[in-house]
Amino acid sequence: MKTKHILPLAIGSYAIAMILANLSAATWGPKVTPINAFILIGFDLTMRDWLHVRINARQMGALIGLTGLLTYVLNPSAGSIAIASATAFTAAAVVDWGVFSTLKGSWWSRSNWSNVAGAAVDSMIFPLVAFGAFLPMIIAGQFAAKVLGGAVWGWVFMRMRKFMLHTL
Repeated sequence: MKTKHILPLAIGSYAIAMILANLSAATWGPKVTPINAFILIGFDLTMRDWLHVRINARQMGALIGLTGLLTYVLNPSAGSIAIASATAFTAAAVVDWGVFSTLKGSWWSRSNWSNVAGAAVDSMIFPLVAFGAFLPMIIAGQFAAKVLGGAVWGWVFMRMRKFMLHTL
């Protein structure tokens, strides 16, 4: 795959994973969020770290907002999920970026630690805004799943170094 295709592919996969997480949460409610957290949000947290060194904060914010808008366009009844997702991901992105950019060390180590911080913020905000309730078991499950999923995806990214153009 040519170098110029990697960034659009990364942005597209980030957006698709986020939209799928939003639409499944709108369809199946809080019970699906830990599964989403491990597979889709763990991916998004890790991909966000990869994107953080390639696009600027304004572009990242636009990408997050666009995924919320696309969620709404695809399923207008998912409006509260789209708002919750955009709100939680924006707050988590700011925290994630702050931790990721401050830490020293390997990309994988910085990504894992920033994912812990981003997962904590996202796991607190999303269920409260999306479902209008403080759901401790959902929050705890989401947090653990996001951290573990992010670590697994980080490992996958590191194994794909050649594909990712030795840029991790």
